[in-house]
Amino acid sequence: MDPADAAAAADAAIATLVQQLFVADGPVDRPVRIASLVAFQGDHRTLTERDLPRIASALVDDVAKEIDEETTDQTRPALTDALARTLHSLGTVDLDDLRAVRLGPEAFARHLAVAAPDADEELDPADAHTHASLREAVCAHILRFLTLRSPFVTAAEDAAFEERYAQDIIAAHDHLTIYGIDLAHSPDSWPLDAAYLSLETETDGGGPSAPAEQALAGRTRVLLWGVAGSGKTTLVQRLAVSVARGDLPAPLEGLRGRVPFVLPVRRFRRAGPNRDGSPEPNTFPEPNTFPEPDAFLSAVRYPHAAAQPPGWAERVLSHGRGLLLVDGVDEAPEEERERLREALRELPTRYPGNVWLVTSRPSAVRENWLASERFTELKLSPLSREGVTAFIRRWHAAARQDITDRADLDRLSGYEETLLDAVRITRDLGRLATNPLMCGLLCALHRDRRGYLPRGRKALYDAALSMLLERRDRERAMLPPDGIDLPQEPKIQLLQKLAHWMLVNGRSEMDRATALETLGRHLPAIPHAARQGGPEEIYRHLLNRTGLLREPTPGSVDFVHRTFQDYLSARAVVERHDFDFLIDHAHLDDWEEVIRMSVALARPDECAYLLEGLLAARKDARPVHARHRKLLAAACLEHATELDPEVRSRVHRYTRDLVRPTSLEGARALGWIGPIVLEMLPDPAGVSDEEAHRLAVTATSIADDRAIDYLVRLRDRASWAVRAQLAGAWRRYDTDRYAEEIIAHLDERELDFPVSDLEELRALRRLGGRPCVQVAGALTPEQLAEGLVAERLTELWLAYDLGADLDLSWLAVFPRLEILRLSHRNAEVTGVPEGVQVIVAGP
Repeated sequence: MDPADAAAAADAAIATLVQQLFVADGPVDRPVRIASLVAFQGDHRTLTERDLPRIASALVDDVAKEIDEETTDQTRPALTDALARTLHSLGTVDLDDLRAVRLGPEAFARHLAVAAPDADEELDPADAHTHASLREAVCAHILRFLTLRSPFVTAAEDAAFEERYAQDIIAAHDHLTIYGIDLAHSPDSWPLDAAYLSLETETDGGGPSAPAEQALAGRTRVLLWGVAGSGKTTLVQRLAVSVARGDLPAPLEGLRGRVPFVLPVRRFRRAGPNRDGSPEPNTFPEPNTFPEPDAFLSAVRYPHAAAQPPGWAERVLSHGRGLLLVDGVDEAPEEERERLREALRELPTRYPGNVWLVTSRPSAVRENWLASERFTELKLSPLSREGVTAFIRRWHAAARQDITDRADLDRLSGYEETLLDAVRITRDLGRLATNPLMCGLLCALHRDRRGYLPRGRKALYDAALSMLLERRDRERAMLPPDGIDLPQEPKIQLLQKLAHWMLVNGRSEMDRATALETLGRHLPAIPHAARQGGPEEIYRHLLNRTGLLREPTPGSVDFVHRTFQDYLSARAVVERHDFDFLIDHAHLDDWEEVIRMSVALARPDECAYLLEGLLAARKDARPVHARHRKLLAAACLEHATELDPEVRSRVHRYTRDLVRPTSLEGARALGWIGPIVLEMLPDPAGVSDEEAHRLAVTATSIADDRAIDYLVRLRDRASWAVRAQLAGAWRRYDTDRYAEEIIAHLDERELDFPVSDLEELRALRRLGGRPCVQVAGALTPEQLAEGLVAERLTELWLAYDLGADLDLSWLAVFPRLEILRLSHRNAEVTGVPEGVQVIVAGP
């Protein structure tokens, strides 16, 4: 029999024995004395006292196996007699069912021991210890029975646990790390409310972007894509804390009263040995199995998982009260994601009425991965110019909180303004500042280096490592609090060993014991570290003093962000000259960032070898994998500082035919290659409208102003799909340049021109306005009345959440307005001028 099935059968057998101890009826709407429920005394008895030894004997056999206690033919009779005496005390113990359940198994077992003082009198010390273990285990089963038999007890226990659980969710997730802000005696993390920046989402259907909270409103199943560092986990934290606290923004009021389950996929532990052959404790019977509801909390190693009432999670989901936040599908090995997908198909069907948010990097799952289960697919947008500005201002505002010196405050304000200018003017910095992680690193490095910033991804990560590993304690004039004083390079070498282990084993988290074993294996080769401590001491130093490691749960360790893990893995691979290892795994999407960073770190001849290996034909390779390798080679070109021109030319030749996508999904997928793909796209002059649309989708997926030069060649197309794609991409590029070179040339017929901020509104006015305007940003009525050209406006789409301000009488300033489009959340508007047709879009 399967071990899981055997365990379930044994548990059911024990439950049946426990049930025999109690009468079948009895009050279930109030607390009830346990003595009135036992089946071996009173008017409704179904057992005699002679039955207790029989039940006790069976319990000794079954429970001993459950808790791994050894019994023998010689000890079993005495243990049976002792347990029978203990069970008999259920008829005299002065407790009701609710109080007993709240005591818990250990305390309840002590009560029974007091009620049956003679139970152990015939036992030697070893058997008395065994009886104590059996007694506590049986008490756990009894309390489970008492909980499940009485709806009153169940409801009371559920409510008490949920209150505690909500507080623990808030404590665990109500903070964010802001990299580098602790250089001047500030804390390592900040309250979520102070640091959180609302993220924008977009759909592939061409609709307007919207704040994540607004986009999630009214949806019960969402698959959210986002690149590394885009804020997926931060959004999960925000939702969990807001729901647990009951402090929800207006669009998410529908989540009030739900119970959040934060389920990082990396915690669904793989069973069996690791890929490198080292053992790993089994947590689930099958690799990356999505846990059953009652195992949710233990799967993610919630410290009080054992305190949840029996069947609690099952009841939450059965009543449709759950908010399930499944974070990081990409962190499961590729070959095991289908198993997760099946669970994400089955569980929402089995438990209707719950809300599901699943996150992943876009390269890990294909388009429509969960569409058959009615999951809406949303993408976290790159930070807009306004988002970058808001993040930089928020970061510096947080940094000011602990500064009292006026000169330091003035200096920080100066850094803020120069950084804002730099990301607007310097193209390389603008390309890096696309998500919260990179913006945070830029802010920290800019401050740490007194206004100087490195250029390029490799230089940025090297500088970040220097800041976190070497300069932080020096800036604070700190002596090593643990007596360990390691230079930067030994720290990097040791961290690389941990990152490399995670890469080889397909993990983004490892057991603490495995980390210690890994460090112990490599310490002898790093004498500067070996002289200062053993694996335990060095591990604690790296955890507490580098700012790169954390213990997300007791007994496990990971990097504070996957980006650092990937970068350190790449350094390790390059130092080992293990480029064949990279080439062998290049078809796996979770290796993409490691390979790109390896190209940035490698010498010219190593770059050439790696890129040639990506292009080379491989025996038995699937066509989709061969295509992926070639496109990855193209994506790596921009990271190669020096490369043989012949190799670069060969990459272009091999990939030229691959950049003519035949589907919209393929067109969007090409965007991850980056700006280099713009050099490979075909001339759109002679292609069909359908292909021109796909080329527009690819080019607008690249948030770099160099894309404008290609898009210029598509601006005169009559195709509505092409024009709509170009119009909808405005927010990704320089406002004025895009307005002059693209927006000004688009045919206006049946086309909504999107406006997401005040700059775009003013730019559109300078162009003379447009008849149909889609407002995606939260602009005020005054700004719209002043910015829109009243004489031209005939159709207005208010695509943002109006909040409480639903009076639209201000629209009277637009005399030619004929149609007003609204989202379903704004359907209750008032004051719409007479003659204006209102169209409400569906959710």
